[in-house]
Amino acid sequence: MASVSRIGLVVHGGKEAARRTAGEVRAWAAARGIPCTDIDVWDDFDGHRRHAKEEAERAGNPDLIVTVGGDGTFLRGVRVAAPVESLVLGVNVGRVGFLTEVATDDVVAALDAVNDGAFQEDSRMTLTMCASRPLSIPKVIEPMLRYGRGPALPPPTTRRAPSDGDGIQLDVLGLNDIVVEKLARDRQASLAVYVDGRQFAVYSTDAFVVASSTGSTAYSFSAGGPIVSPGLDALVFTPVAPHMVFNRSVVLAPHQRVGIRVLEHSGEAAVSVDGQLRGVLEPGDWITVQAASRRARLVRLDEPDFLCRVRDRFGLADSVAALADERPAR
Repeated sequence: MASVSRIGLVVHGGKEAARRTAGEVRAWAAARGIPCTDIDVWDDFDGHRRHAKEEAERAGNPDLIVTVGGDGTFLRGVRVAAPVESLVLGVNVGRVGFLTEVATDDVVAALDAVNDGAFQEDSRMTLTMCASRPLSIPKVIEPMLRYGRGPALPPPTTRRAPSDGDGIQLDVLGLNDIVVEKLARDRQASLAVYVDGRQFAVYSTDAFVVASSTGSTAYSFSAGGPIVSPGLDALVFTPVAPHMVFNRSVVLAPHQRVGIRVLEHSGEAAVSVDGQLRGVLEPGDWITVQAASRRARLVRLDEPDFLCRVRDRFGLADSVAALADERPAR
């Protein structure tokens, strides 16, 4: 990529630092005659958001998407970037900033570097899914979403009709994870889990997370899952608070598929993609999660050092006892 031709800008509108930094991005683009369009603007339309492809087309199919916020804002940018295979540059004004790359003070220098081609592309595996039927969000749930982090996304569109028992291919893409979780407060979800069409186990659990390697440091990690280097394409599934002896994560090859079926006497279960509710499963419904054909294209200005980022972002501390063993004897 020799130079930037068009920018899509995703901003966490609730943070003053994000709004101020977004202004710097717009000024940088205007000074170079580069079109810059705000995308996925939550207050720009009647409480509902657009499909990723519609957002990308509205912005003129940008070749670079800049997100200004935290990791949640970054995931919003990746969603829109996927259909047009845009690069994604994350500017961090969040609390953790595991996915974002650039500090607010460095945004102009970062844009210059990308425009000059002085960056590395970090290609990440993403997730998609099939379902037994098209997904939708019941009307009674939509008002509750206003207490969360922004309005609901529209129901996923279908990419092909059911065939050979594979179900309906949904036009969704997740960088971190796809999660099935209980809706009722007073009972767990009963889920049968399959790997490549063969039943692995039946879980009674609060939620069931299928993560990519990138997502292994997110919800899956908080539920006790392993940290997996994003340089290794893999699926990781982790039950959340399962009422059973087996509570371990399982790591799978990227070509394998994870099926999740809601058992007949279970309650309803919600399906979310990268933290965004995308539908509700009734008893008997199922989804299959697998690696997507499209990959996320992340901008890295320095040589990626994943474990250094893990240590820094999670505030890892060395063992005091071990450090004492390293000191010279008096």
